[in-house]
Amino acid sequence: MNAFKAFKASVPIAWSTNLYITLVRGMPGTRRLHRRTLEALRLRKCNRTVMRWNTPTVRGMIQQVKRLVVVETEEMYKARKQKMEQHRALRPPLVINHLPAPSSASAS
Repeated sequence: MNAFKAFKASVPIAWSTNLYITLVRGMPGTRRLHRRTLEALRLRKCNRTVMRWNTPTVRGMIQQVKRLVVVETEEMYKARKQKMEQHRALRPPLVINHLPAPSSASAS
């Protein structure tokens, strides 16, 4: 299972006030109706995210193009962004010393 399918599987049924919609599949080869729906959602390029209010109209549009997009709640979106920032943060360098450790017990 690829990462986006696993990610899509974790979307909760309970909806929040804002929905974060990310286009994860390309538009070439899709139906004209799906392309028009993505344009109405303002999704033009892959891996771009837009925030939309949770209305029946938007949920219907998402249902129409559900195989092309990933839907997140606000909490999920913020958690994912925070995780990405932590991953990209600078970490201290790993120092490896190949010299043998000095033994203080051998002096006695």
